[in-house]
Amino acid sequence: MPIVRALLNLRSLHWKIILLVSTACAAMALTVGVLVHESTLRRSMHEGAVRAVEQLDRAQQDARRTGRPEPLADSAELPDALLRQVERHGQGTYYEDGPPAPVYWAAERKNGQLHALRTDMTADLLTRQALDRHLWKYSLVTLAVVIPATALATELPARRLRRVARTARRITAGDLQARTGMGRRGGDEITEIAATVDAMADSLRDRLAGEQRFTADVAHELRTPLMGLVTSAGLLPEGEATDLVRDRVRVLRDLVEDLLEISRLDAGAERVEPRRVPLAELVEESVARTGLPATVTSTGAPVAETDPRRLDRIVTNLVVNAHRHGATPVEVGVSGLTITVRDHGPGFPPDLLAHGPQRFRTGTEQRGRGHGLGLTIAEGQAKVIGARLGFRNHPDDGGAVAQVRLPPGGQRPLSGALGASHP
Repeated sequence: MPIVRALLNLRSLHWKIILLVSTACAAMALTVGVLVHESTLRRSMHEGAVRAVEQLDRAQQDARRTGRPEPLADSAELPDALLRQVERHGQGTYYEDGPPAPVYWAAERKNGQLHALRTDMTADLLTRQALDRHLWKYSLVTLAVVIPATALATELPARRLRRVARTARRITAGDLQARTGMGRRGGDEITEIAATVDAMADSLRDRLAGEQRFTADVAHELRTPLMGLVTSAGLLPEGEATDLVRDRVRVLRDLVEDLLEISRLDAGAERVEPRRVPLAELVEESVARTGLPATVTSTGAPVAETDPRRLDRIVTNLVVNAHRHGATPVEVGVSGLTITVRDHGPGFPPDLLAHGPQRFRTGTEQRGRGHGLGLTIAEGQAKVIGARLGFRNHPDDGGAVAQVRLPPGGQRPLSGALGASHP
């Protein structure tokens, strides 16, 4: 499913936002935890030192008041750091982290004697450890809440962005009626992007419709005077000049007829009239009608349910294109419901292989010159009868290979148009 694939795409914006929020929360939790830990440790050390000094003073006062032994200590029992403080300042405190238990020492030299006492810091240590555990626990709980909440919060804008991307891909594929449907006013940046995509599709549709109307109008306007020109050419006296004029008139007539056919395909005015026909015989007749040399081979005796007039138009255009832009020998093969036309020329240009045939473009100079309507009409008629027309270059000698795959027998496609994918 597209949604599942989008969610599993770890490079998507959805996961980047989740990673960014998770990193920010983890960094904040770590920073707060370190600050709280250090602050609590400093306060505990300060309170421990004060408490140790107070207990040492209290023990000395009790000894003087009650006559009990004073809290004397042997210097060998005291930590070296504490002894250095006493030697330097006469008194000092020192924290010793066990074992067996953490203690805070307080020492003082008075009347030539060394007084020292240690205070148990186990309770403070346990308090700090409990605080650290609570910090870690609640940080993890916060992340466990924030990450799913972020995923849910970012899914809606991510879904809207995917919707815009799907619409853009449909427009690229030629569906100029595709729209995001997110509105054009207000909203956030995603709405603005969606509105821009919709406006782009409207502009492309209007421009393409204008070009199609212009092509149809020009073809219709040229048809009437052209018929008069054809008639006039037929009345000319025989001769070399007359043959040249008639040839040019024929080329012009074919071009106008091609333009009219494309305008009908663009308008969706073509209707399918399917019937069962012997495919190999139909292809042989179509090739013979071109008057061009081509080898026709067939496997079996396939019967197809299709519109023979439109299929004849497709095969004729492919054979003529192979001779005009390729090189002989031209080979036509019929295998099942597949028709293959191959030449031995330079092959199809990369642009045609990538984007399909485009009217008024023949690709590279190696493919010859022309108005580029033959393959465009063939592709349009193939869509009308529900066939698939593919283009590739032969892997061995690089010759152009066009392949028509008819739908299985019994399938009757709807009437179709050339579509808006070809400028």
